[in-house]
Amino acid sequence: MQKKRQEKKNEGRAGSGKQTVRTRVSPAKKKLAREVIRRLKEEYPLAECTLAYEDAWQLLVSVRLAAQCTDERVDQITPLLYARFPDVASLAAAEPSQIEEVVRPCGLGPSKARDISACMRVLHEQYDDRVPETFEELLALPGVGRKSANLIMGDVFGKPAIVTDTHCIRLCNLIGLVDGIKDPAKVERELWKIVPPEEGNDLCHRFVHHGRAVCVARRPQCGICCLRDICRYAKGLEKGAEKNAQKD
Repeated sequence: MQKKRQEKKNEGRAGSGKQTVRTRVSPAKKKLAREVIRRLKEEYPLAECTLAYEDAWQLLVSVRLAAQCTDERVDQITPLLYARFPDVASLAAAEPSQIEEVVRPCGLGPSKARDISACMRVLHEQYDDRVPETFEELLALPGVGRKSANLIMGDVFGKPAIVTDTHCIRLCNLIGLVDGIKDPAKVERELWKIVPPEEGNDLCHRFVHHGRAVCVARRPQCGICCLRDICRYAKGLEKGAEKNAQKD
């Protein structure tokens, strides 16, 4: 059974969605990335996925439900879904309308139910109810994009992965790891150039924790941030405050 954070976590770290292009690497950004990694490790020693799951297929379901929905809501709904459909085979046999009855509170019920149904059918018919272990096979599953595939590769199979969710994209721009890039695939590509492969997955989990606890979207708490002296946004605020003080 493919269990959460398999023992493969520390085995061969190759073969995921890692992009190998390493041109135009900024030494300053590479240095900044390593310092960000070091500090966030100290601040958040435990780097885990914020979605609750036991098996790999459950993480596939949860990450699809999490689109435009909070992780908290997803974690409330998935136990109800699994009580009714406890395994890949039962979900594969269910009609999308039956799945939608349960997952509707997560929003976008019809499309999410269709994707979950189609995905579970592929797992059941082509993979003997198991989740494939290559990035390319994951991307071919219905409803699975790069973010979802990277999450599975990193959390389940222990391979190099960078999950460019909204927290990752926002914090990377604020800190200065990327420059005004909002497209997830482009942010992922830039991070591969400066983040050590073995650190990518856990770093992205720590971005989520930090984005929720300190660097909140509407009002970043720069005064208590462990990155305030190296963060581009925080340093900009400090310079602005100094200029205003000089005018006064």
